[in-house]
Amino acid sequence: MSGFEPCELREPMACGILGASLLEATRLPMKILVTGTAGFIGSAVAERLLARGDEVIGVDEVNDYYDLSLKRARLARFQTNDGYQHHEFDLADTEKTLALFAEVKPERVIHLAAQAGVRYSIDHPHAYGQANLVGYLNMLEACRHNDVQHLTYASSSSVYGGNTKTPFSECDAVDHPVSLYAATKKANELMAHTYSHLYGLPTTGLRFFTVYGPWGRPDMSPFLFVKRILEGTPIDVFNHGDHQRDFTYIDDIVEGVVRTSDQPAQPNVNYDAAAPDSSTSNAPWRVFNIGCERPVELLRYIEVIEECTGKEAIKNMLPMQPGDVKATYADVSALVEAVGYRPQVSLEEGMGRFVEWYRGYYRS
Repeated sequence: MSGFEPCELREPMACGILGASLLEATRLPMKILVTGTAGFIGSAVAERLLARGDEVIGVDEVNDYYDLSLKRARLARFQTNDGYQHHEFDLADTEKTLALFAEVKPERVIHLAAQAGVRYSIDHPHAYGQANLVGYLNMLEACRHNDVQHLTYASSSSVYGGNTKTPFSECDAVDHPVSLYAATKKANELMAHTYSHLYGLPTTGLRFFTVYGPWGRPDMSPFLFVKRILEGTPIDVFNHGDHQRDFTYIDDIVEGVVRTSDQPAQPNVNYDAAAPDSSTSNAPWRVFNIGCERPVELLRYIEVIEECTGKEAIKNMLPMQPGDVKATYADVSALVEAVGYRPQVSLEEGMGRFVEWYRGYYRS
């Protein structure tokens, strides 16, 4: 890629879906370090990379934020693969992080480990400082000292805070977070830019929008709602159901992450410091939304789960929670143009797959 136009002047790029497929068919296997491989997205990305022949170095602390057995079960799907090596430690440990990079010398890094959860950040702020700030700084330092070709990392739709203009665009200001979790993700983007500017480290941040699917996180609403509806216990419906979410199926997310990693960020040759574009830079730095671009009303979302489970939800209607936002809605046109990303899975299809997985996993 030769550069990027400002937000209002972007031209479609030539790569597209067919081009990206051809690139992958002819590419050589790479050594890729993936953090958070016991997590929901990290485990799925590791599986995808291994399936196409890459060597994956996985790192995960495997903490007890939620069910450890689920994390171990995710790892068990690929941990014995000859192309995978697993390392278990806290990335906030500077010495261990730098030592691992010096030992394995990854060509690229996909950083998906983080302390997740908006509401958890209200009561456990220090966990976010350690994982999302200290651990992230260690990743940046390790990448720049070991000639990593590209750092792709997880940001979040939470950075948009209380923005009411939809769909959310990477060109929108994101200076008013409403949770500490969101603030740490915004900080990650700024820290990445500093390293891209100072050291020429290519970095790309992906703002995830409500990811769901098989092997998902038990603290997120798709998992909680399916569990409680199947049990016949009430679900908490915040803001009395007056919510919209851009639910994005895990396979679509993985495809976007891998495509992005394959195309290192380049400087925007048309960047104008007098009229800065908040999604690009004259450094090799990018941020992208990665979502489905089809926001769903919360009550419709509950209806879909009812259809997939064959059971009616018992709704406990509640006010808005601290740190929550009314709507998320991704404009993904920049990612479409840059890497040919196109979400494929509808909520109805994706939720059907998730319910099928949930029933099978917990039956066994």
